[in-house]
Amino acid sequence: MTTAPEASHSVLETRRALASGALSPVTLAESALSRANTNQSRNTYLWRDPEFTLARARALAALPPATGGRFGDGREALHGIPVSLKDCFDLAGAPTSCGTHFYRDLNGPATANSWLADQLLAAGAVLTGKTHLHPLAYGITGENSDFGDCLQPLDPTALTGGSSSGAAASVQEGSALAAISTDTGGSIRVPAALCGLAGYRASITRGQWHGAAHLAETFDTMGFLFRDLTDGPLLGSIFGSTNPRAAALPSRFAIVPDSFLHDCDPSVAAALDRCRSELESLGLQPTEVDLDWWADSMEIFAPLQAAQAARYHRGHYDHFPPDIADRLRWGASLTDDQIRALIARWYAFRARMDALLDEHQLLLLPAAPVAKLPAGADHSQTRQRLLRYTTPVSLAGMPAVTIPFSHGGMQLVSAREDDPRLLALAANLGQLRKSSGKSTRASW
Repeated sequence: MTTAPEASHSVLETRRALASGALSPVTLAESALSRANTNQSRNTYLWRDPEFTLARARALAALPPATGGRFGDGREALHGIPVSLKDCFDLAGAPTSCGTHFYRDLNGPATANSWLADQLLAAGAVLTGKTHLHPLAYGITGENSDFGDCLQPLDPTALTGGSSSGAAASVQEGSALAAISTDTGGSIRVPAALCGLAGYRASITRGQWHGAAHLAETFDTMGFLFRDLTDGPLLGSIFGSTNPRAAALPSRFAIVPDSFLHDCDPSVAAALDRCRSELESLGLQPTEVDLDWWADSMEIFAPLQAAQAARYHRGHYDHFPPDIADRLRWGASLTDDQIRALIARWYAFRARMDALLDEHQLLLLPAAPVAKLPAGADHSQTRQRLLRYTTPVSLAGMPAVTIPFSHGGMQLVSAREDDPRLLALAANLGQLRKSSGKSTRASW
């Protein structure tokens, strides 16, 4: 009897089943495809081709026997694993919509793969399709007037969050075991927190953007949404080494003070306390830190993001939703002197963040102050509220792992290029949860 993705949500467990022959890439792909677009909005994917996916799975299944490697079968790390691709990365033969009809029709089918698609294929992944996103990846809710708002497969009354909306939906519905995502201002961390998923936002220095659509190159990062914290080091290896080598794992962490949480849902604040206790059980020592200086982070981040996005989409503003078009016009209106002043403030902010992580090794805070975004509600003020929790890390270009809880998710942050130790520690936390009988994901 084969194991379906829903029953074995761990990439590592599934990969071992593939290596042992208990599961075949074709059976796994068929099972994944049967779950695709099963959210109520039927829009997890903006492009998919089941025959493309199955042909890839069949080709992997037909490879001659081999031995060796991490899993003993001589195959690549993600051999046979269903992975979805956010629709801002090129995949040869498929359009890249960036979440809009305009770019889907203007671009037509891509003629070559993005660097990231090539990395996934070289690692043995089976691509299940290209996923829904907030238009231009310029939003945090997953609302989309062209393709419909993205609803959670397990809760049709809730938005997935964005901009990696379909990525989150694909993992939640089981059509992918891992989902390629991006995070400029919180687009991995927020959907992970809202959908009960783990997330990994890589350092700004990791990965290559060839064949991918930038939103704001100064802040754009790549990463994954997935279910099991123990899978982080394996998935993160797509972007660079995740071997912590001989370096000791972090032994201390900073935590935001209660005053920072003034607009945080009580259930999310309670999850922060539980996460603190979990880290302490691993031997880490917490220190509450004063973060009043974060107050101007949005004043720095938002205009720099808008100015860079405006350059990428110049001449096309009227094709996008009014709120996004207004941000683009605002970005285009900023003068060179204003941009230079903002860059100077950004450098100073990043230096303070570097000093904070140098002293404390890690930083813990909620990935979002809420556990749910109700579908159909007025979210005109939501973006500002959520980004207060994510933009300080975005300004610093730092990696983060989202740790899931039944109500919300916590972001654990480390210094730039400290990804290996961060992922290893998060995996240890996942293993601790398993050994204590707790799930490594939120309770669904």
